[in-house]
Amino acid sequence: MDYFSLRGKNAIVTGGNTGLGRAFALALAKGGANLFIPSIMEDDGTTRELIENEGVKMEFMKIDITKEGSAKKVIDGCVEVLGSVDILVNSAGICKIAEVQEFGRKEWDPMININLTAAFELSYEAAKIMIPQRSGKIINICSMFSFLGGQWSPAYAATKHGLAGFTKAYCDELAQYNIQVNGIAPGYYATEITTQTRSNPETNKRVLDHIPANRWGETLDLMGTTVFLASKASDYVNGHILAVDGGYLVR
Repeated sequence: MDYFSLRGKNAIVTGGNTGLGRAFALALAKGGANLFIPSIMEDDGTTRELIENEGVKMEFMKIDITKEGSAKKVIDGCVEVLGSVDILVNSAGICKIAEVQEFGRKEWDPMININLTAAFELSYEAAKIMIPQRSGKIINICSMFSFLGGQWSPAYAATKHGLAGFTKAYCDELAQYNIQVNGIAPGYYATEITTQTRSNPETNKRVLDHIPANRWGETLDLMGTTVFLASKASDYVNGHILAVDGGYLVR
């Protein structure tokens, strides 16, 4: 089980103080990693309490990771306060929905910036640390829409397809340095942003009818996958997008 231990590792999780990002951060903390969490949201102390209760450190940086130069500030900040960057989870993302004729550049640009460009820039800066140390884990949070079309959100589908391609491209370059670059593709999860869908009997049934497991995912369902991809146990897993979806993609 030592292969799954993250004791002594230092991890960055973007957007790690809310939603699924918090689940990724907490999973790493439970594995023994210290956390550095950059977010545009204020630190209300909730995530910090959960993480520090696991006996590890947490540092927070309030920052807009879409701004020029922010990626370097995040990586440098983590190295300064924790000593290294061993794991990077590109979790921060947004999804705006509109019909195709109402979905223009105003809707497109912010999603490209946060979902795809920020992940690239952070990975680029992290690689500068990971290559010399000859180790590192980069985990990109992809989506079912890394494989499917994106009705009502072409930008979301484009960014998640792009993130999957970027994952494979960085694997191809960085594997020689013992750096693993993989993706997690969550399915439909019971979180705050899906409350409206789950509370409507019609839309709730439509989702469940497509999931062989016949239930919405819980954040706990993502934790084991996160620890696996961040740990030595996955050292020969590289360039892979792992769906954690209750079987959604088979239907």
